Amino acid sequence: MNLKKKRRLGESIVQGFLFLSGVLSIFITIGIIFELGTESMLFFTRVQWERSNRLITQEIEPGLTEFEVSESGETLREGDLIRLRNEEMRIIEVQSGRLYVERGARDTEQVFHSEGTAIEKATQVTFLEFFGKTDWNPQIGRFGIWALVNSTLMTSLFAIAVAFPVGLSVAIFLSEYASPRFRSVLKPILEVLAGIPTVVYGYFALTFMTPLLRLIFGNNVVEIYNTASAGIVIGILIIPMVSSMSEDALSAVPNSLREAAYGLGATKFETALQVVLPAGFSGVAAAFIVATSRAIGETMIVAIAAGAGSNFTFNPFKAAETMTGHIVRISGGDLSYNSLDYNSLFAIGLMLFFMTLALNIFSQRIVKKFREVYQ
Repeated sequence: MNLKKKRRLGESIVQGFLFLSGVLSIFITIGIIFELGTESMLFFTRVQWERSNRLITQEIEPGLTEFEVSESGETLREGDLIRLRNEEMRIIEVQSGRLYVERGARDTEQVFHSEGTAIEKATQVTFLEFFGKTDWNPQIGRFGIWALVNSTLMTSLFAIAVAFPVGLSVAIFLSEYASPRFRSVLKPILEVLAGIPTVVYGYFALTFMTPLLRLIFGNNVVEIYNTASAGIVIGILIIPMVSSMSEDALSAVPNSLREAAYGLGATKFETALQVVLPAGFSGVAAAFIVATSRAIGETMIVAIAAGAGSNFTFNPFKAAETMTGHIVRISGGDLSYNSLDYNSLFAIGLMLFFMTLALNIFSQRIVKKFREVYQ
């Protein structure tokens, strides 16, 4: 009797296709990380030249390392890199209106400069500025990421505060109380919310939620663009995700646990909260964290309803720009390719990537820690 495994051509083709799909997804992820990392490093290494509103007040011959400059304009300090036309210079010392410089910095050619030539000053974004400041305004060379991160987390917290209790309540109802016929009707209707374009949610937040908040708290308290209305509507958007994933986790709990609880005299409500929910906690936690990642990455709602401007504020009723909202606003404008503003978009994107990656890693640990295995 021949017990040798026979090769099935169709099964081999399917197996090969699945393997290639997995490899392709890995390479796509690596490509995204590489592109974000490359452009982000350009953001931190690129030198941007800005006008200092200072002029030289004498002619400068090649080889001359000290000269006088006008008094008005931006402050120049020791160690600053400046540029006169195409020649770069490093400031060694500043004495009143006189500069002592190193000529031909960074291998630029020393040339003659006439009186009245404008001085440009080099600016470069550092990790200390990026992670240590709270003012994000690329137009004037300020790149403190925490203004954008703060507003992003604020809208996400509002979304979680809305979606988690409502979504979990819906999941418990569908899993423990609703009849199979009612569940088959209600669940698809609920999931229709996930198919509505997010731009519609954005205008819903602007034209309904914001006026409602202004009616409750007052026009002087709630601005037209604010993070509260955007966060609440994002919460409505992710309710189907929380409820659907949580309901699947709760429905997977064996009925034997419910029957054992009923046999001990527990009510349906006690069984749902004290037996079923703890048993399916790993799935509920995963739903919660995945929905949080979705809230952090939401774009159109915050772009329409949260407002613009990098205001570092904890007041949810004021306008503040999120990370995704800023990317949409800047990339949709007149942004020159390969500029500092352009590269800043990739630095923000990389920050978002690490935030969602951290949430996903945390989700995996939660699932492994609280996963229950039943026979």
